Amino acid sequence: MEKNKPALSIVVPVFNEEQIIDQLVKRMSDAAKSITDNYEIIFVNDGSRDNTLKNLKVACAADKQRLHYISFARNFGHQIAISAGMDYAKGDAIVTIDGDLQDPPELIPDMYKEYQDGYKVVYAKRSKRKGETFFKLVTAKMFYRIMARLVSFEIPLDVGDFRLISRDVLEYLKQMKEYDKYIRGQIAWLGFKSTYVMFERDERKFGKTNYPFRKMLRLAFNGITAFSDSPLKLATSMGFIVCIISFLIGVYALYGYFFAHNTLPGWASTIISITFLGGVQLLSLGILGEYISRIINNVRNRPLYVIDENTTVEK
Repeated sequence: MEKNKPALSIVVPVFNEEQIIDQLVKRMSDAAKSITDNYEIIFVNDGSRDNTLKNLKVACAADKQRLHYISFARNFGHQIAISAGMDYAKGDAIVTIDGDLQDPPELIPDMYKEYQDGYKVVYAKRSKRKGETFFKLVTAKMFYRIMARLVSFEIPLDVGDFRLISRDVLEYLKQMKEYDKYIRGQIAWLGFKSTYVMFERDERKFGKTNYPFRKMLRLAFNGITAFSDSPLKLATSMGFIVCIISFLIGVYALYGYFFAHNTLPGWASTIISITFLGGVQLLSLGILGEYISRIINNVRNRPLYVIDENTTVEK
């Protein structure tokens, strides 16, 4: 191990979490200290609009050697915040965990033991999600299982962004420069030896979720389009289905005209078939647009994030 290189780095993205910063710092520090005295905790302020940054500055000033913060110039998103923290992490083992304390930092020592046993990736797998609505639980469960069927590699079910990875896993992650990040998919794609530790996810104690349905849907699209071309194949399949349905409608229309004699001018099925075909066309164009948008975002070659303040050692 290099001199002064941390054995453990903990990356914590935060957004509008002013009420829990003190508790967050204490619980993260206690968890790290139970493993080693040679650690660092990197908080990534993702453009918070409250006093999160102010409170982070006060908390980190108490231990400038171990506690650091990165503050974005604006909100760049949860996955980008995690990526920024990992870019600056120096540890041999790197933990990523959300800053809302729904994921318990006290689980980190158990994850580290699995890492010491030779696992390169240790997931925190949720056995229960307290405080979640029925709709969110069902849609999340459906997404993970649909995603697992669409991709050609194994993606662990019911895990989020609370995980531990080894240094060599991180070095490969840094080579994945795509703009629309889906980190849990990237790690699974690498295929390193992995395991998981079960836990019950706590409900949110302060504020409201930073992942409303709109952001969840965006993350789902990122995950699917980043690792599967199944939506493009679906558009082709729908084209064939529409052709078959149109043919059957044509047969029915001929039957009605020649045998049943019950045709009416301005038959409603004409409108139905036109709107159905138009809907399929628009859906197919939307799928194509999603992939084209990803290409455009990546060829622009803009910075993944912009840092306003940074107390960590340079990358």
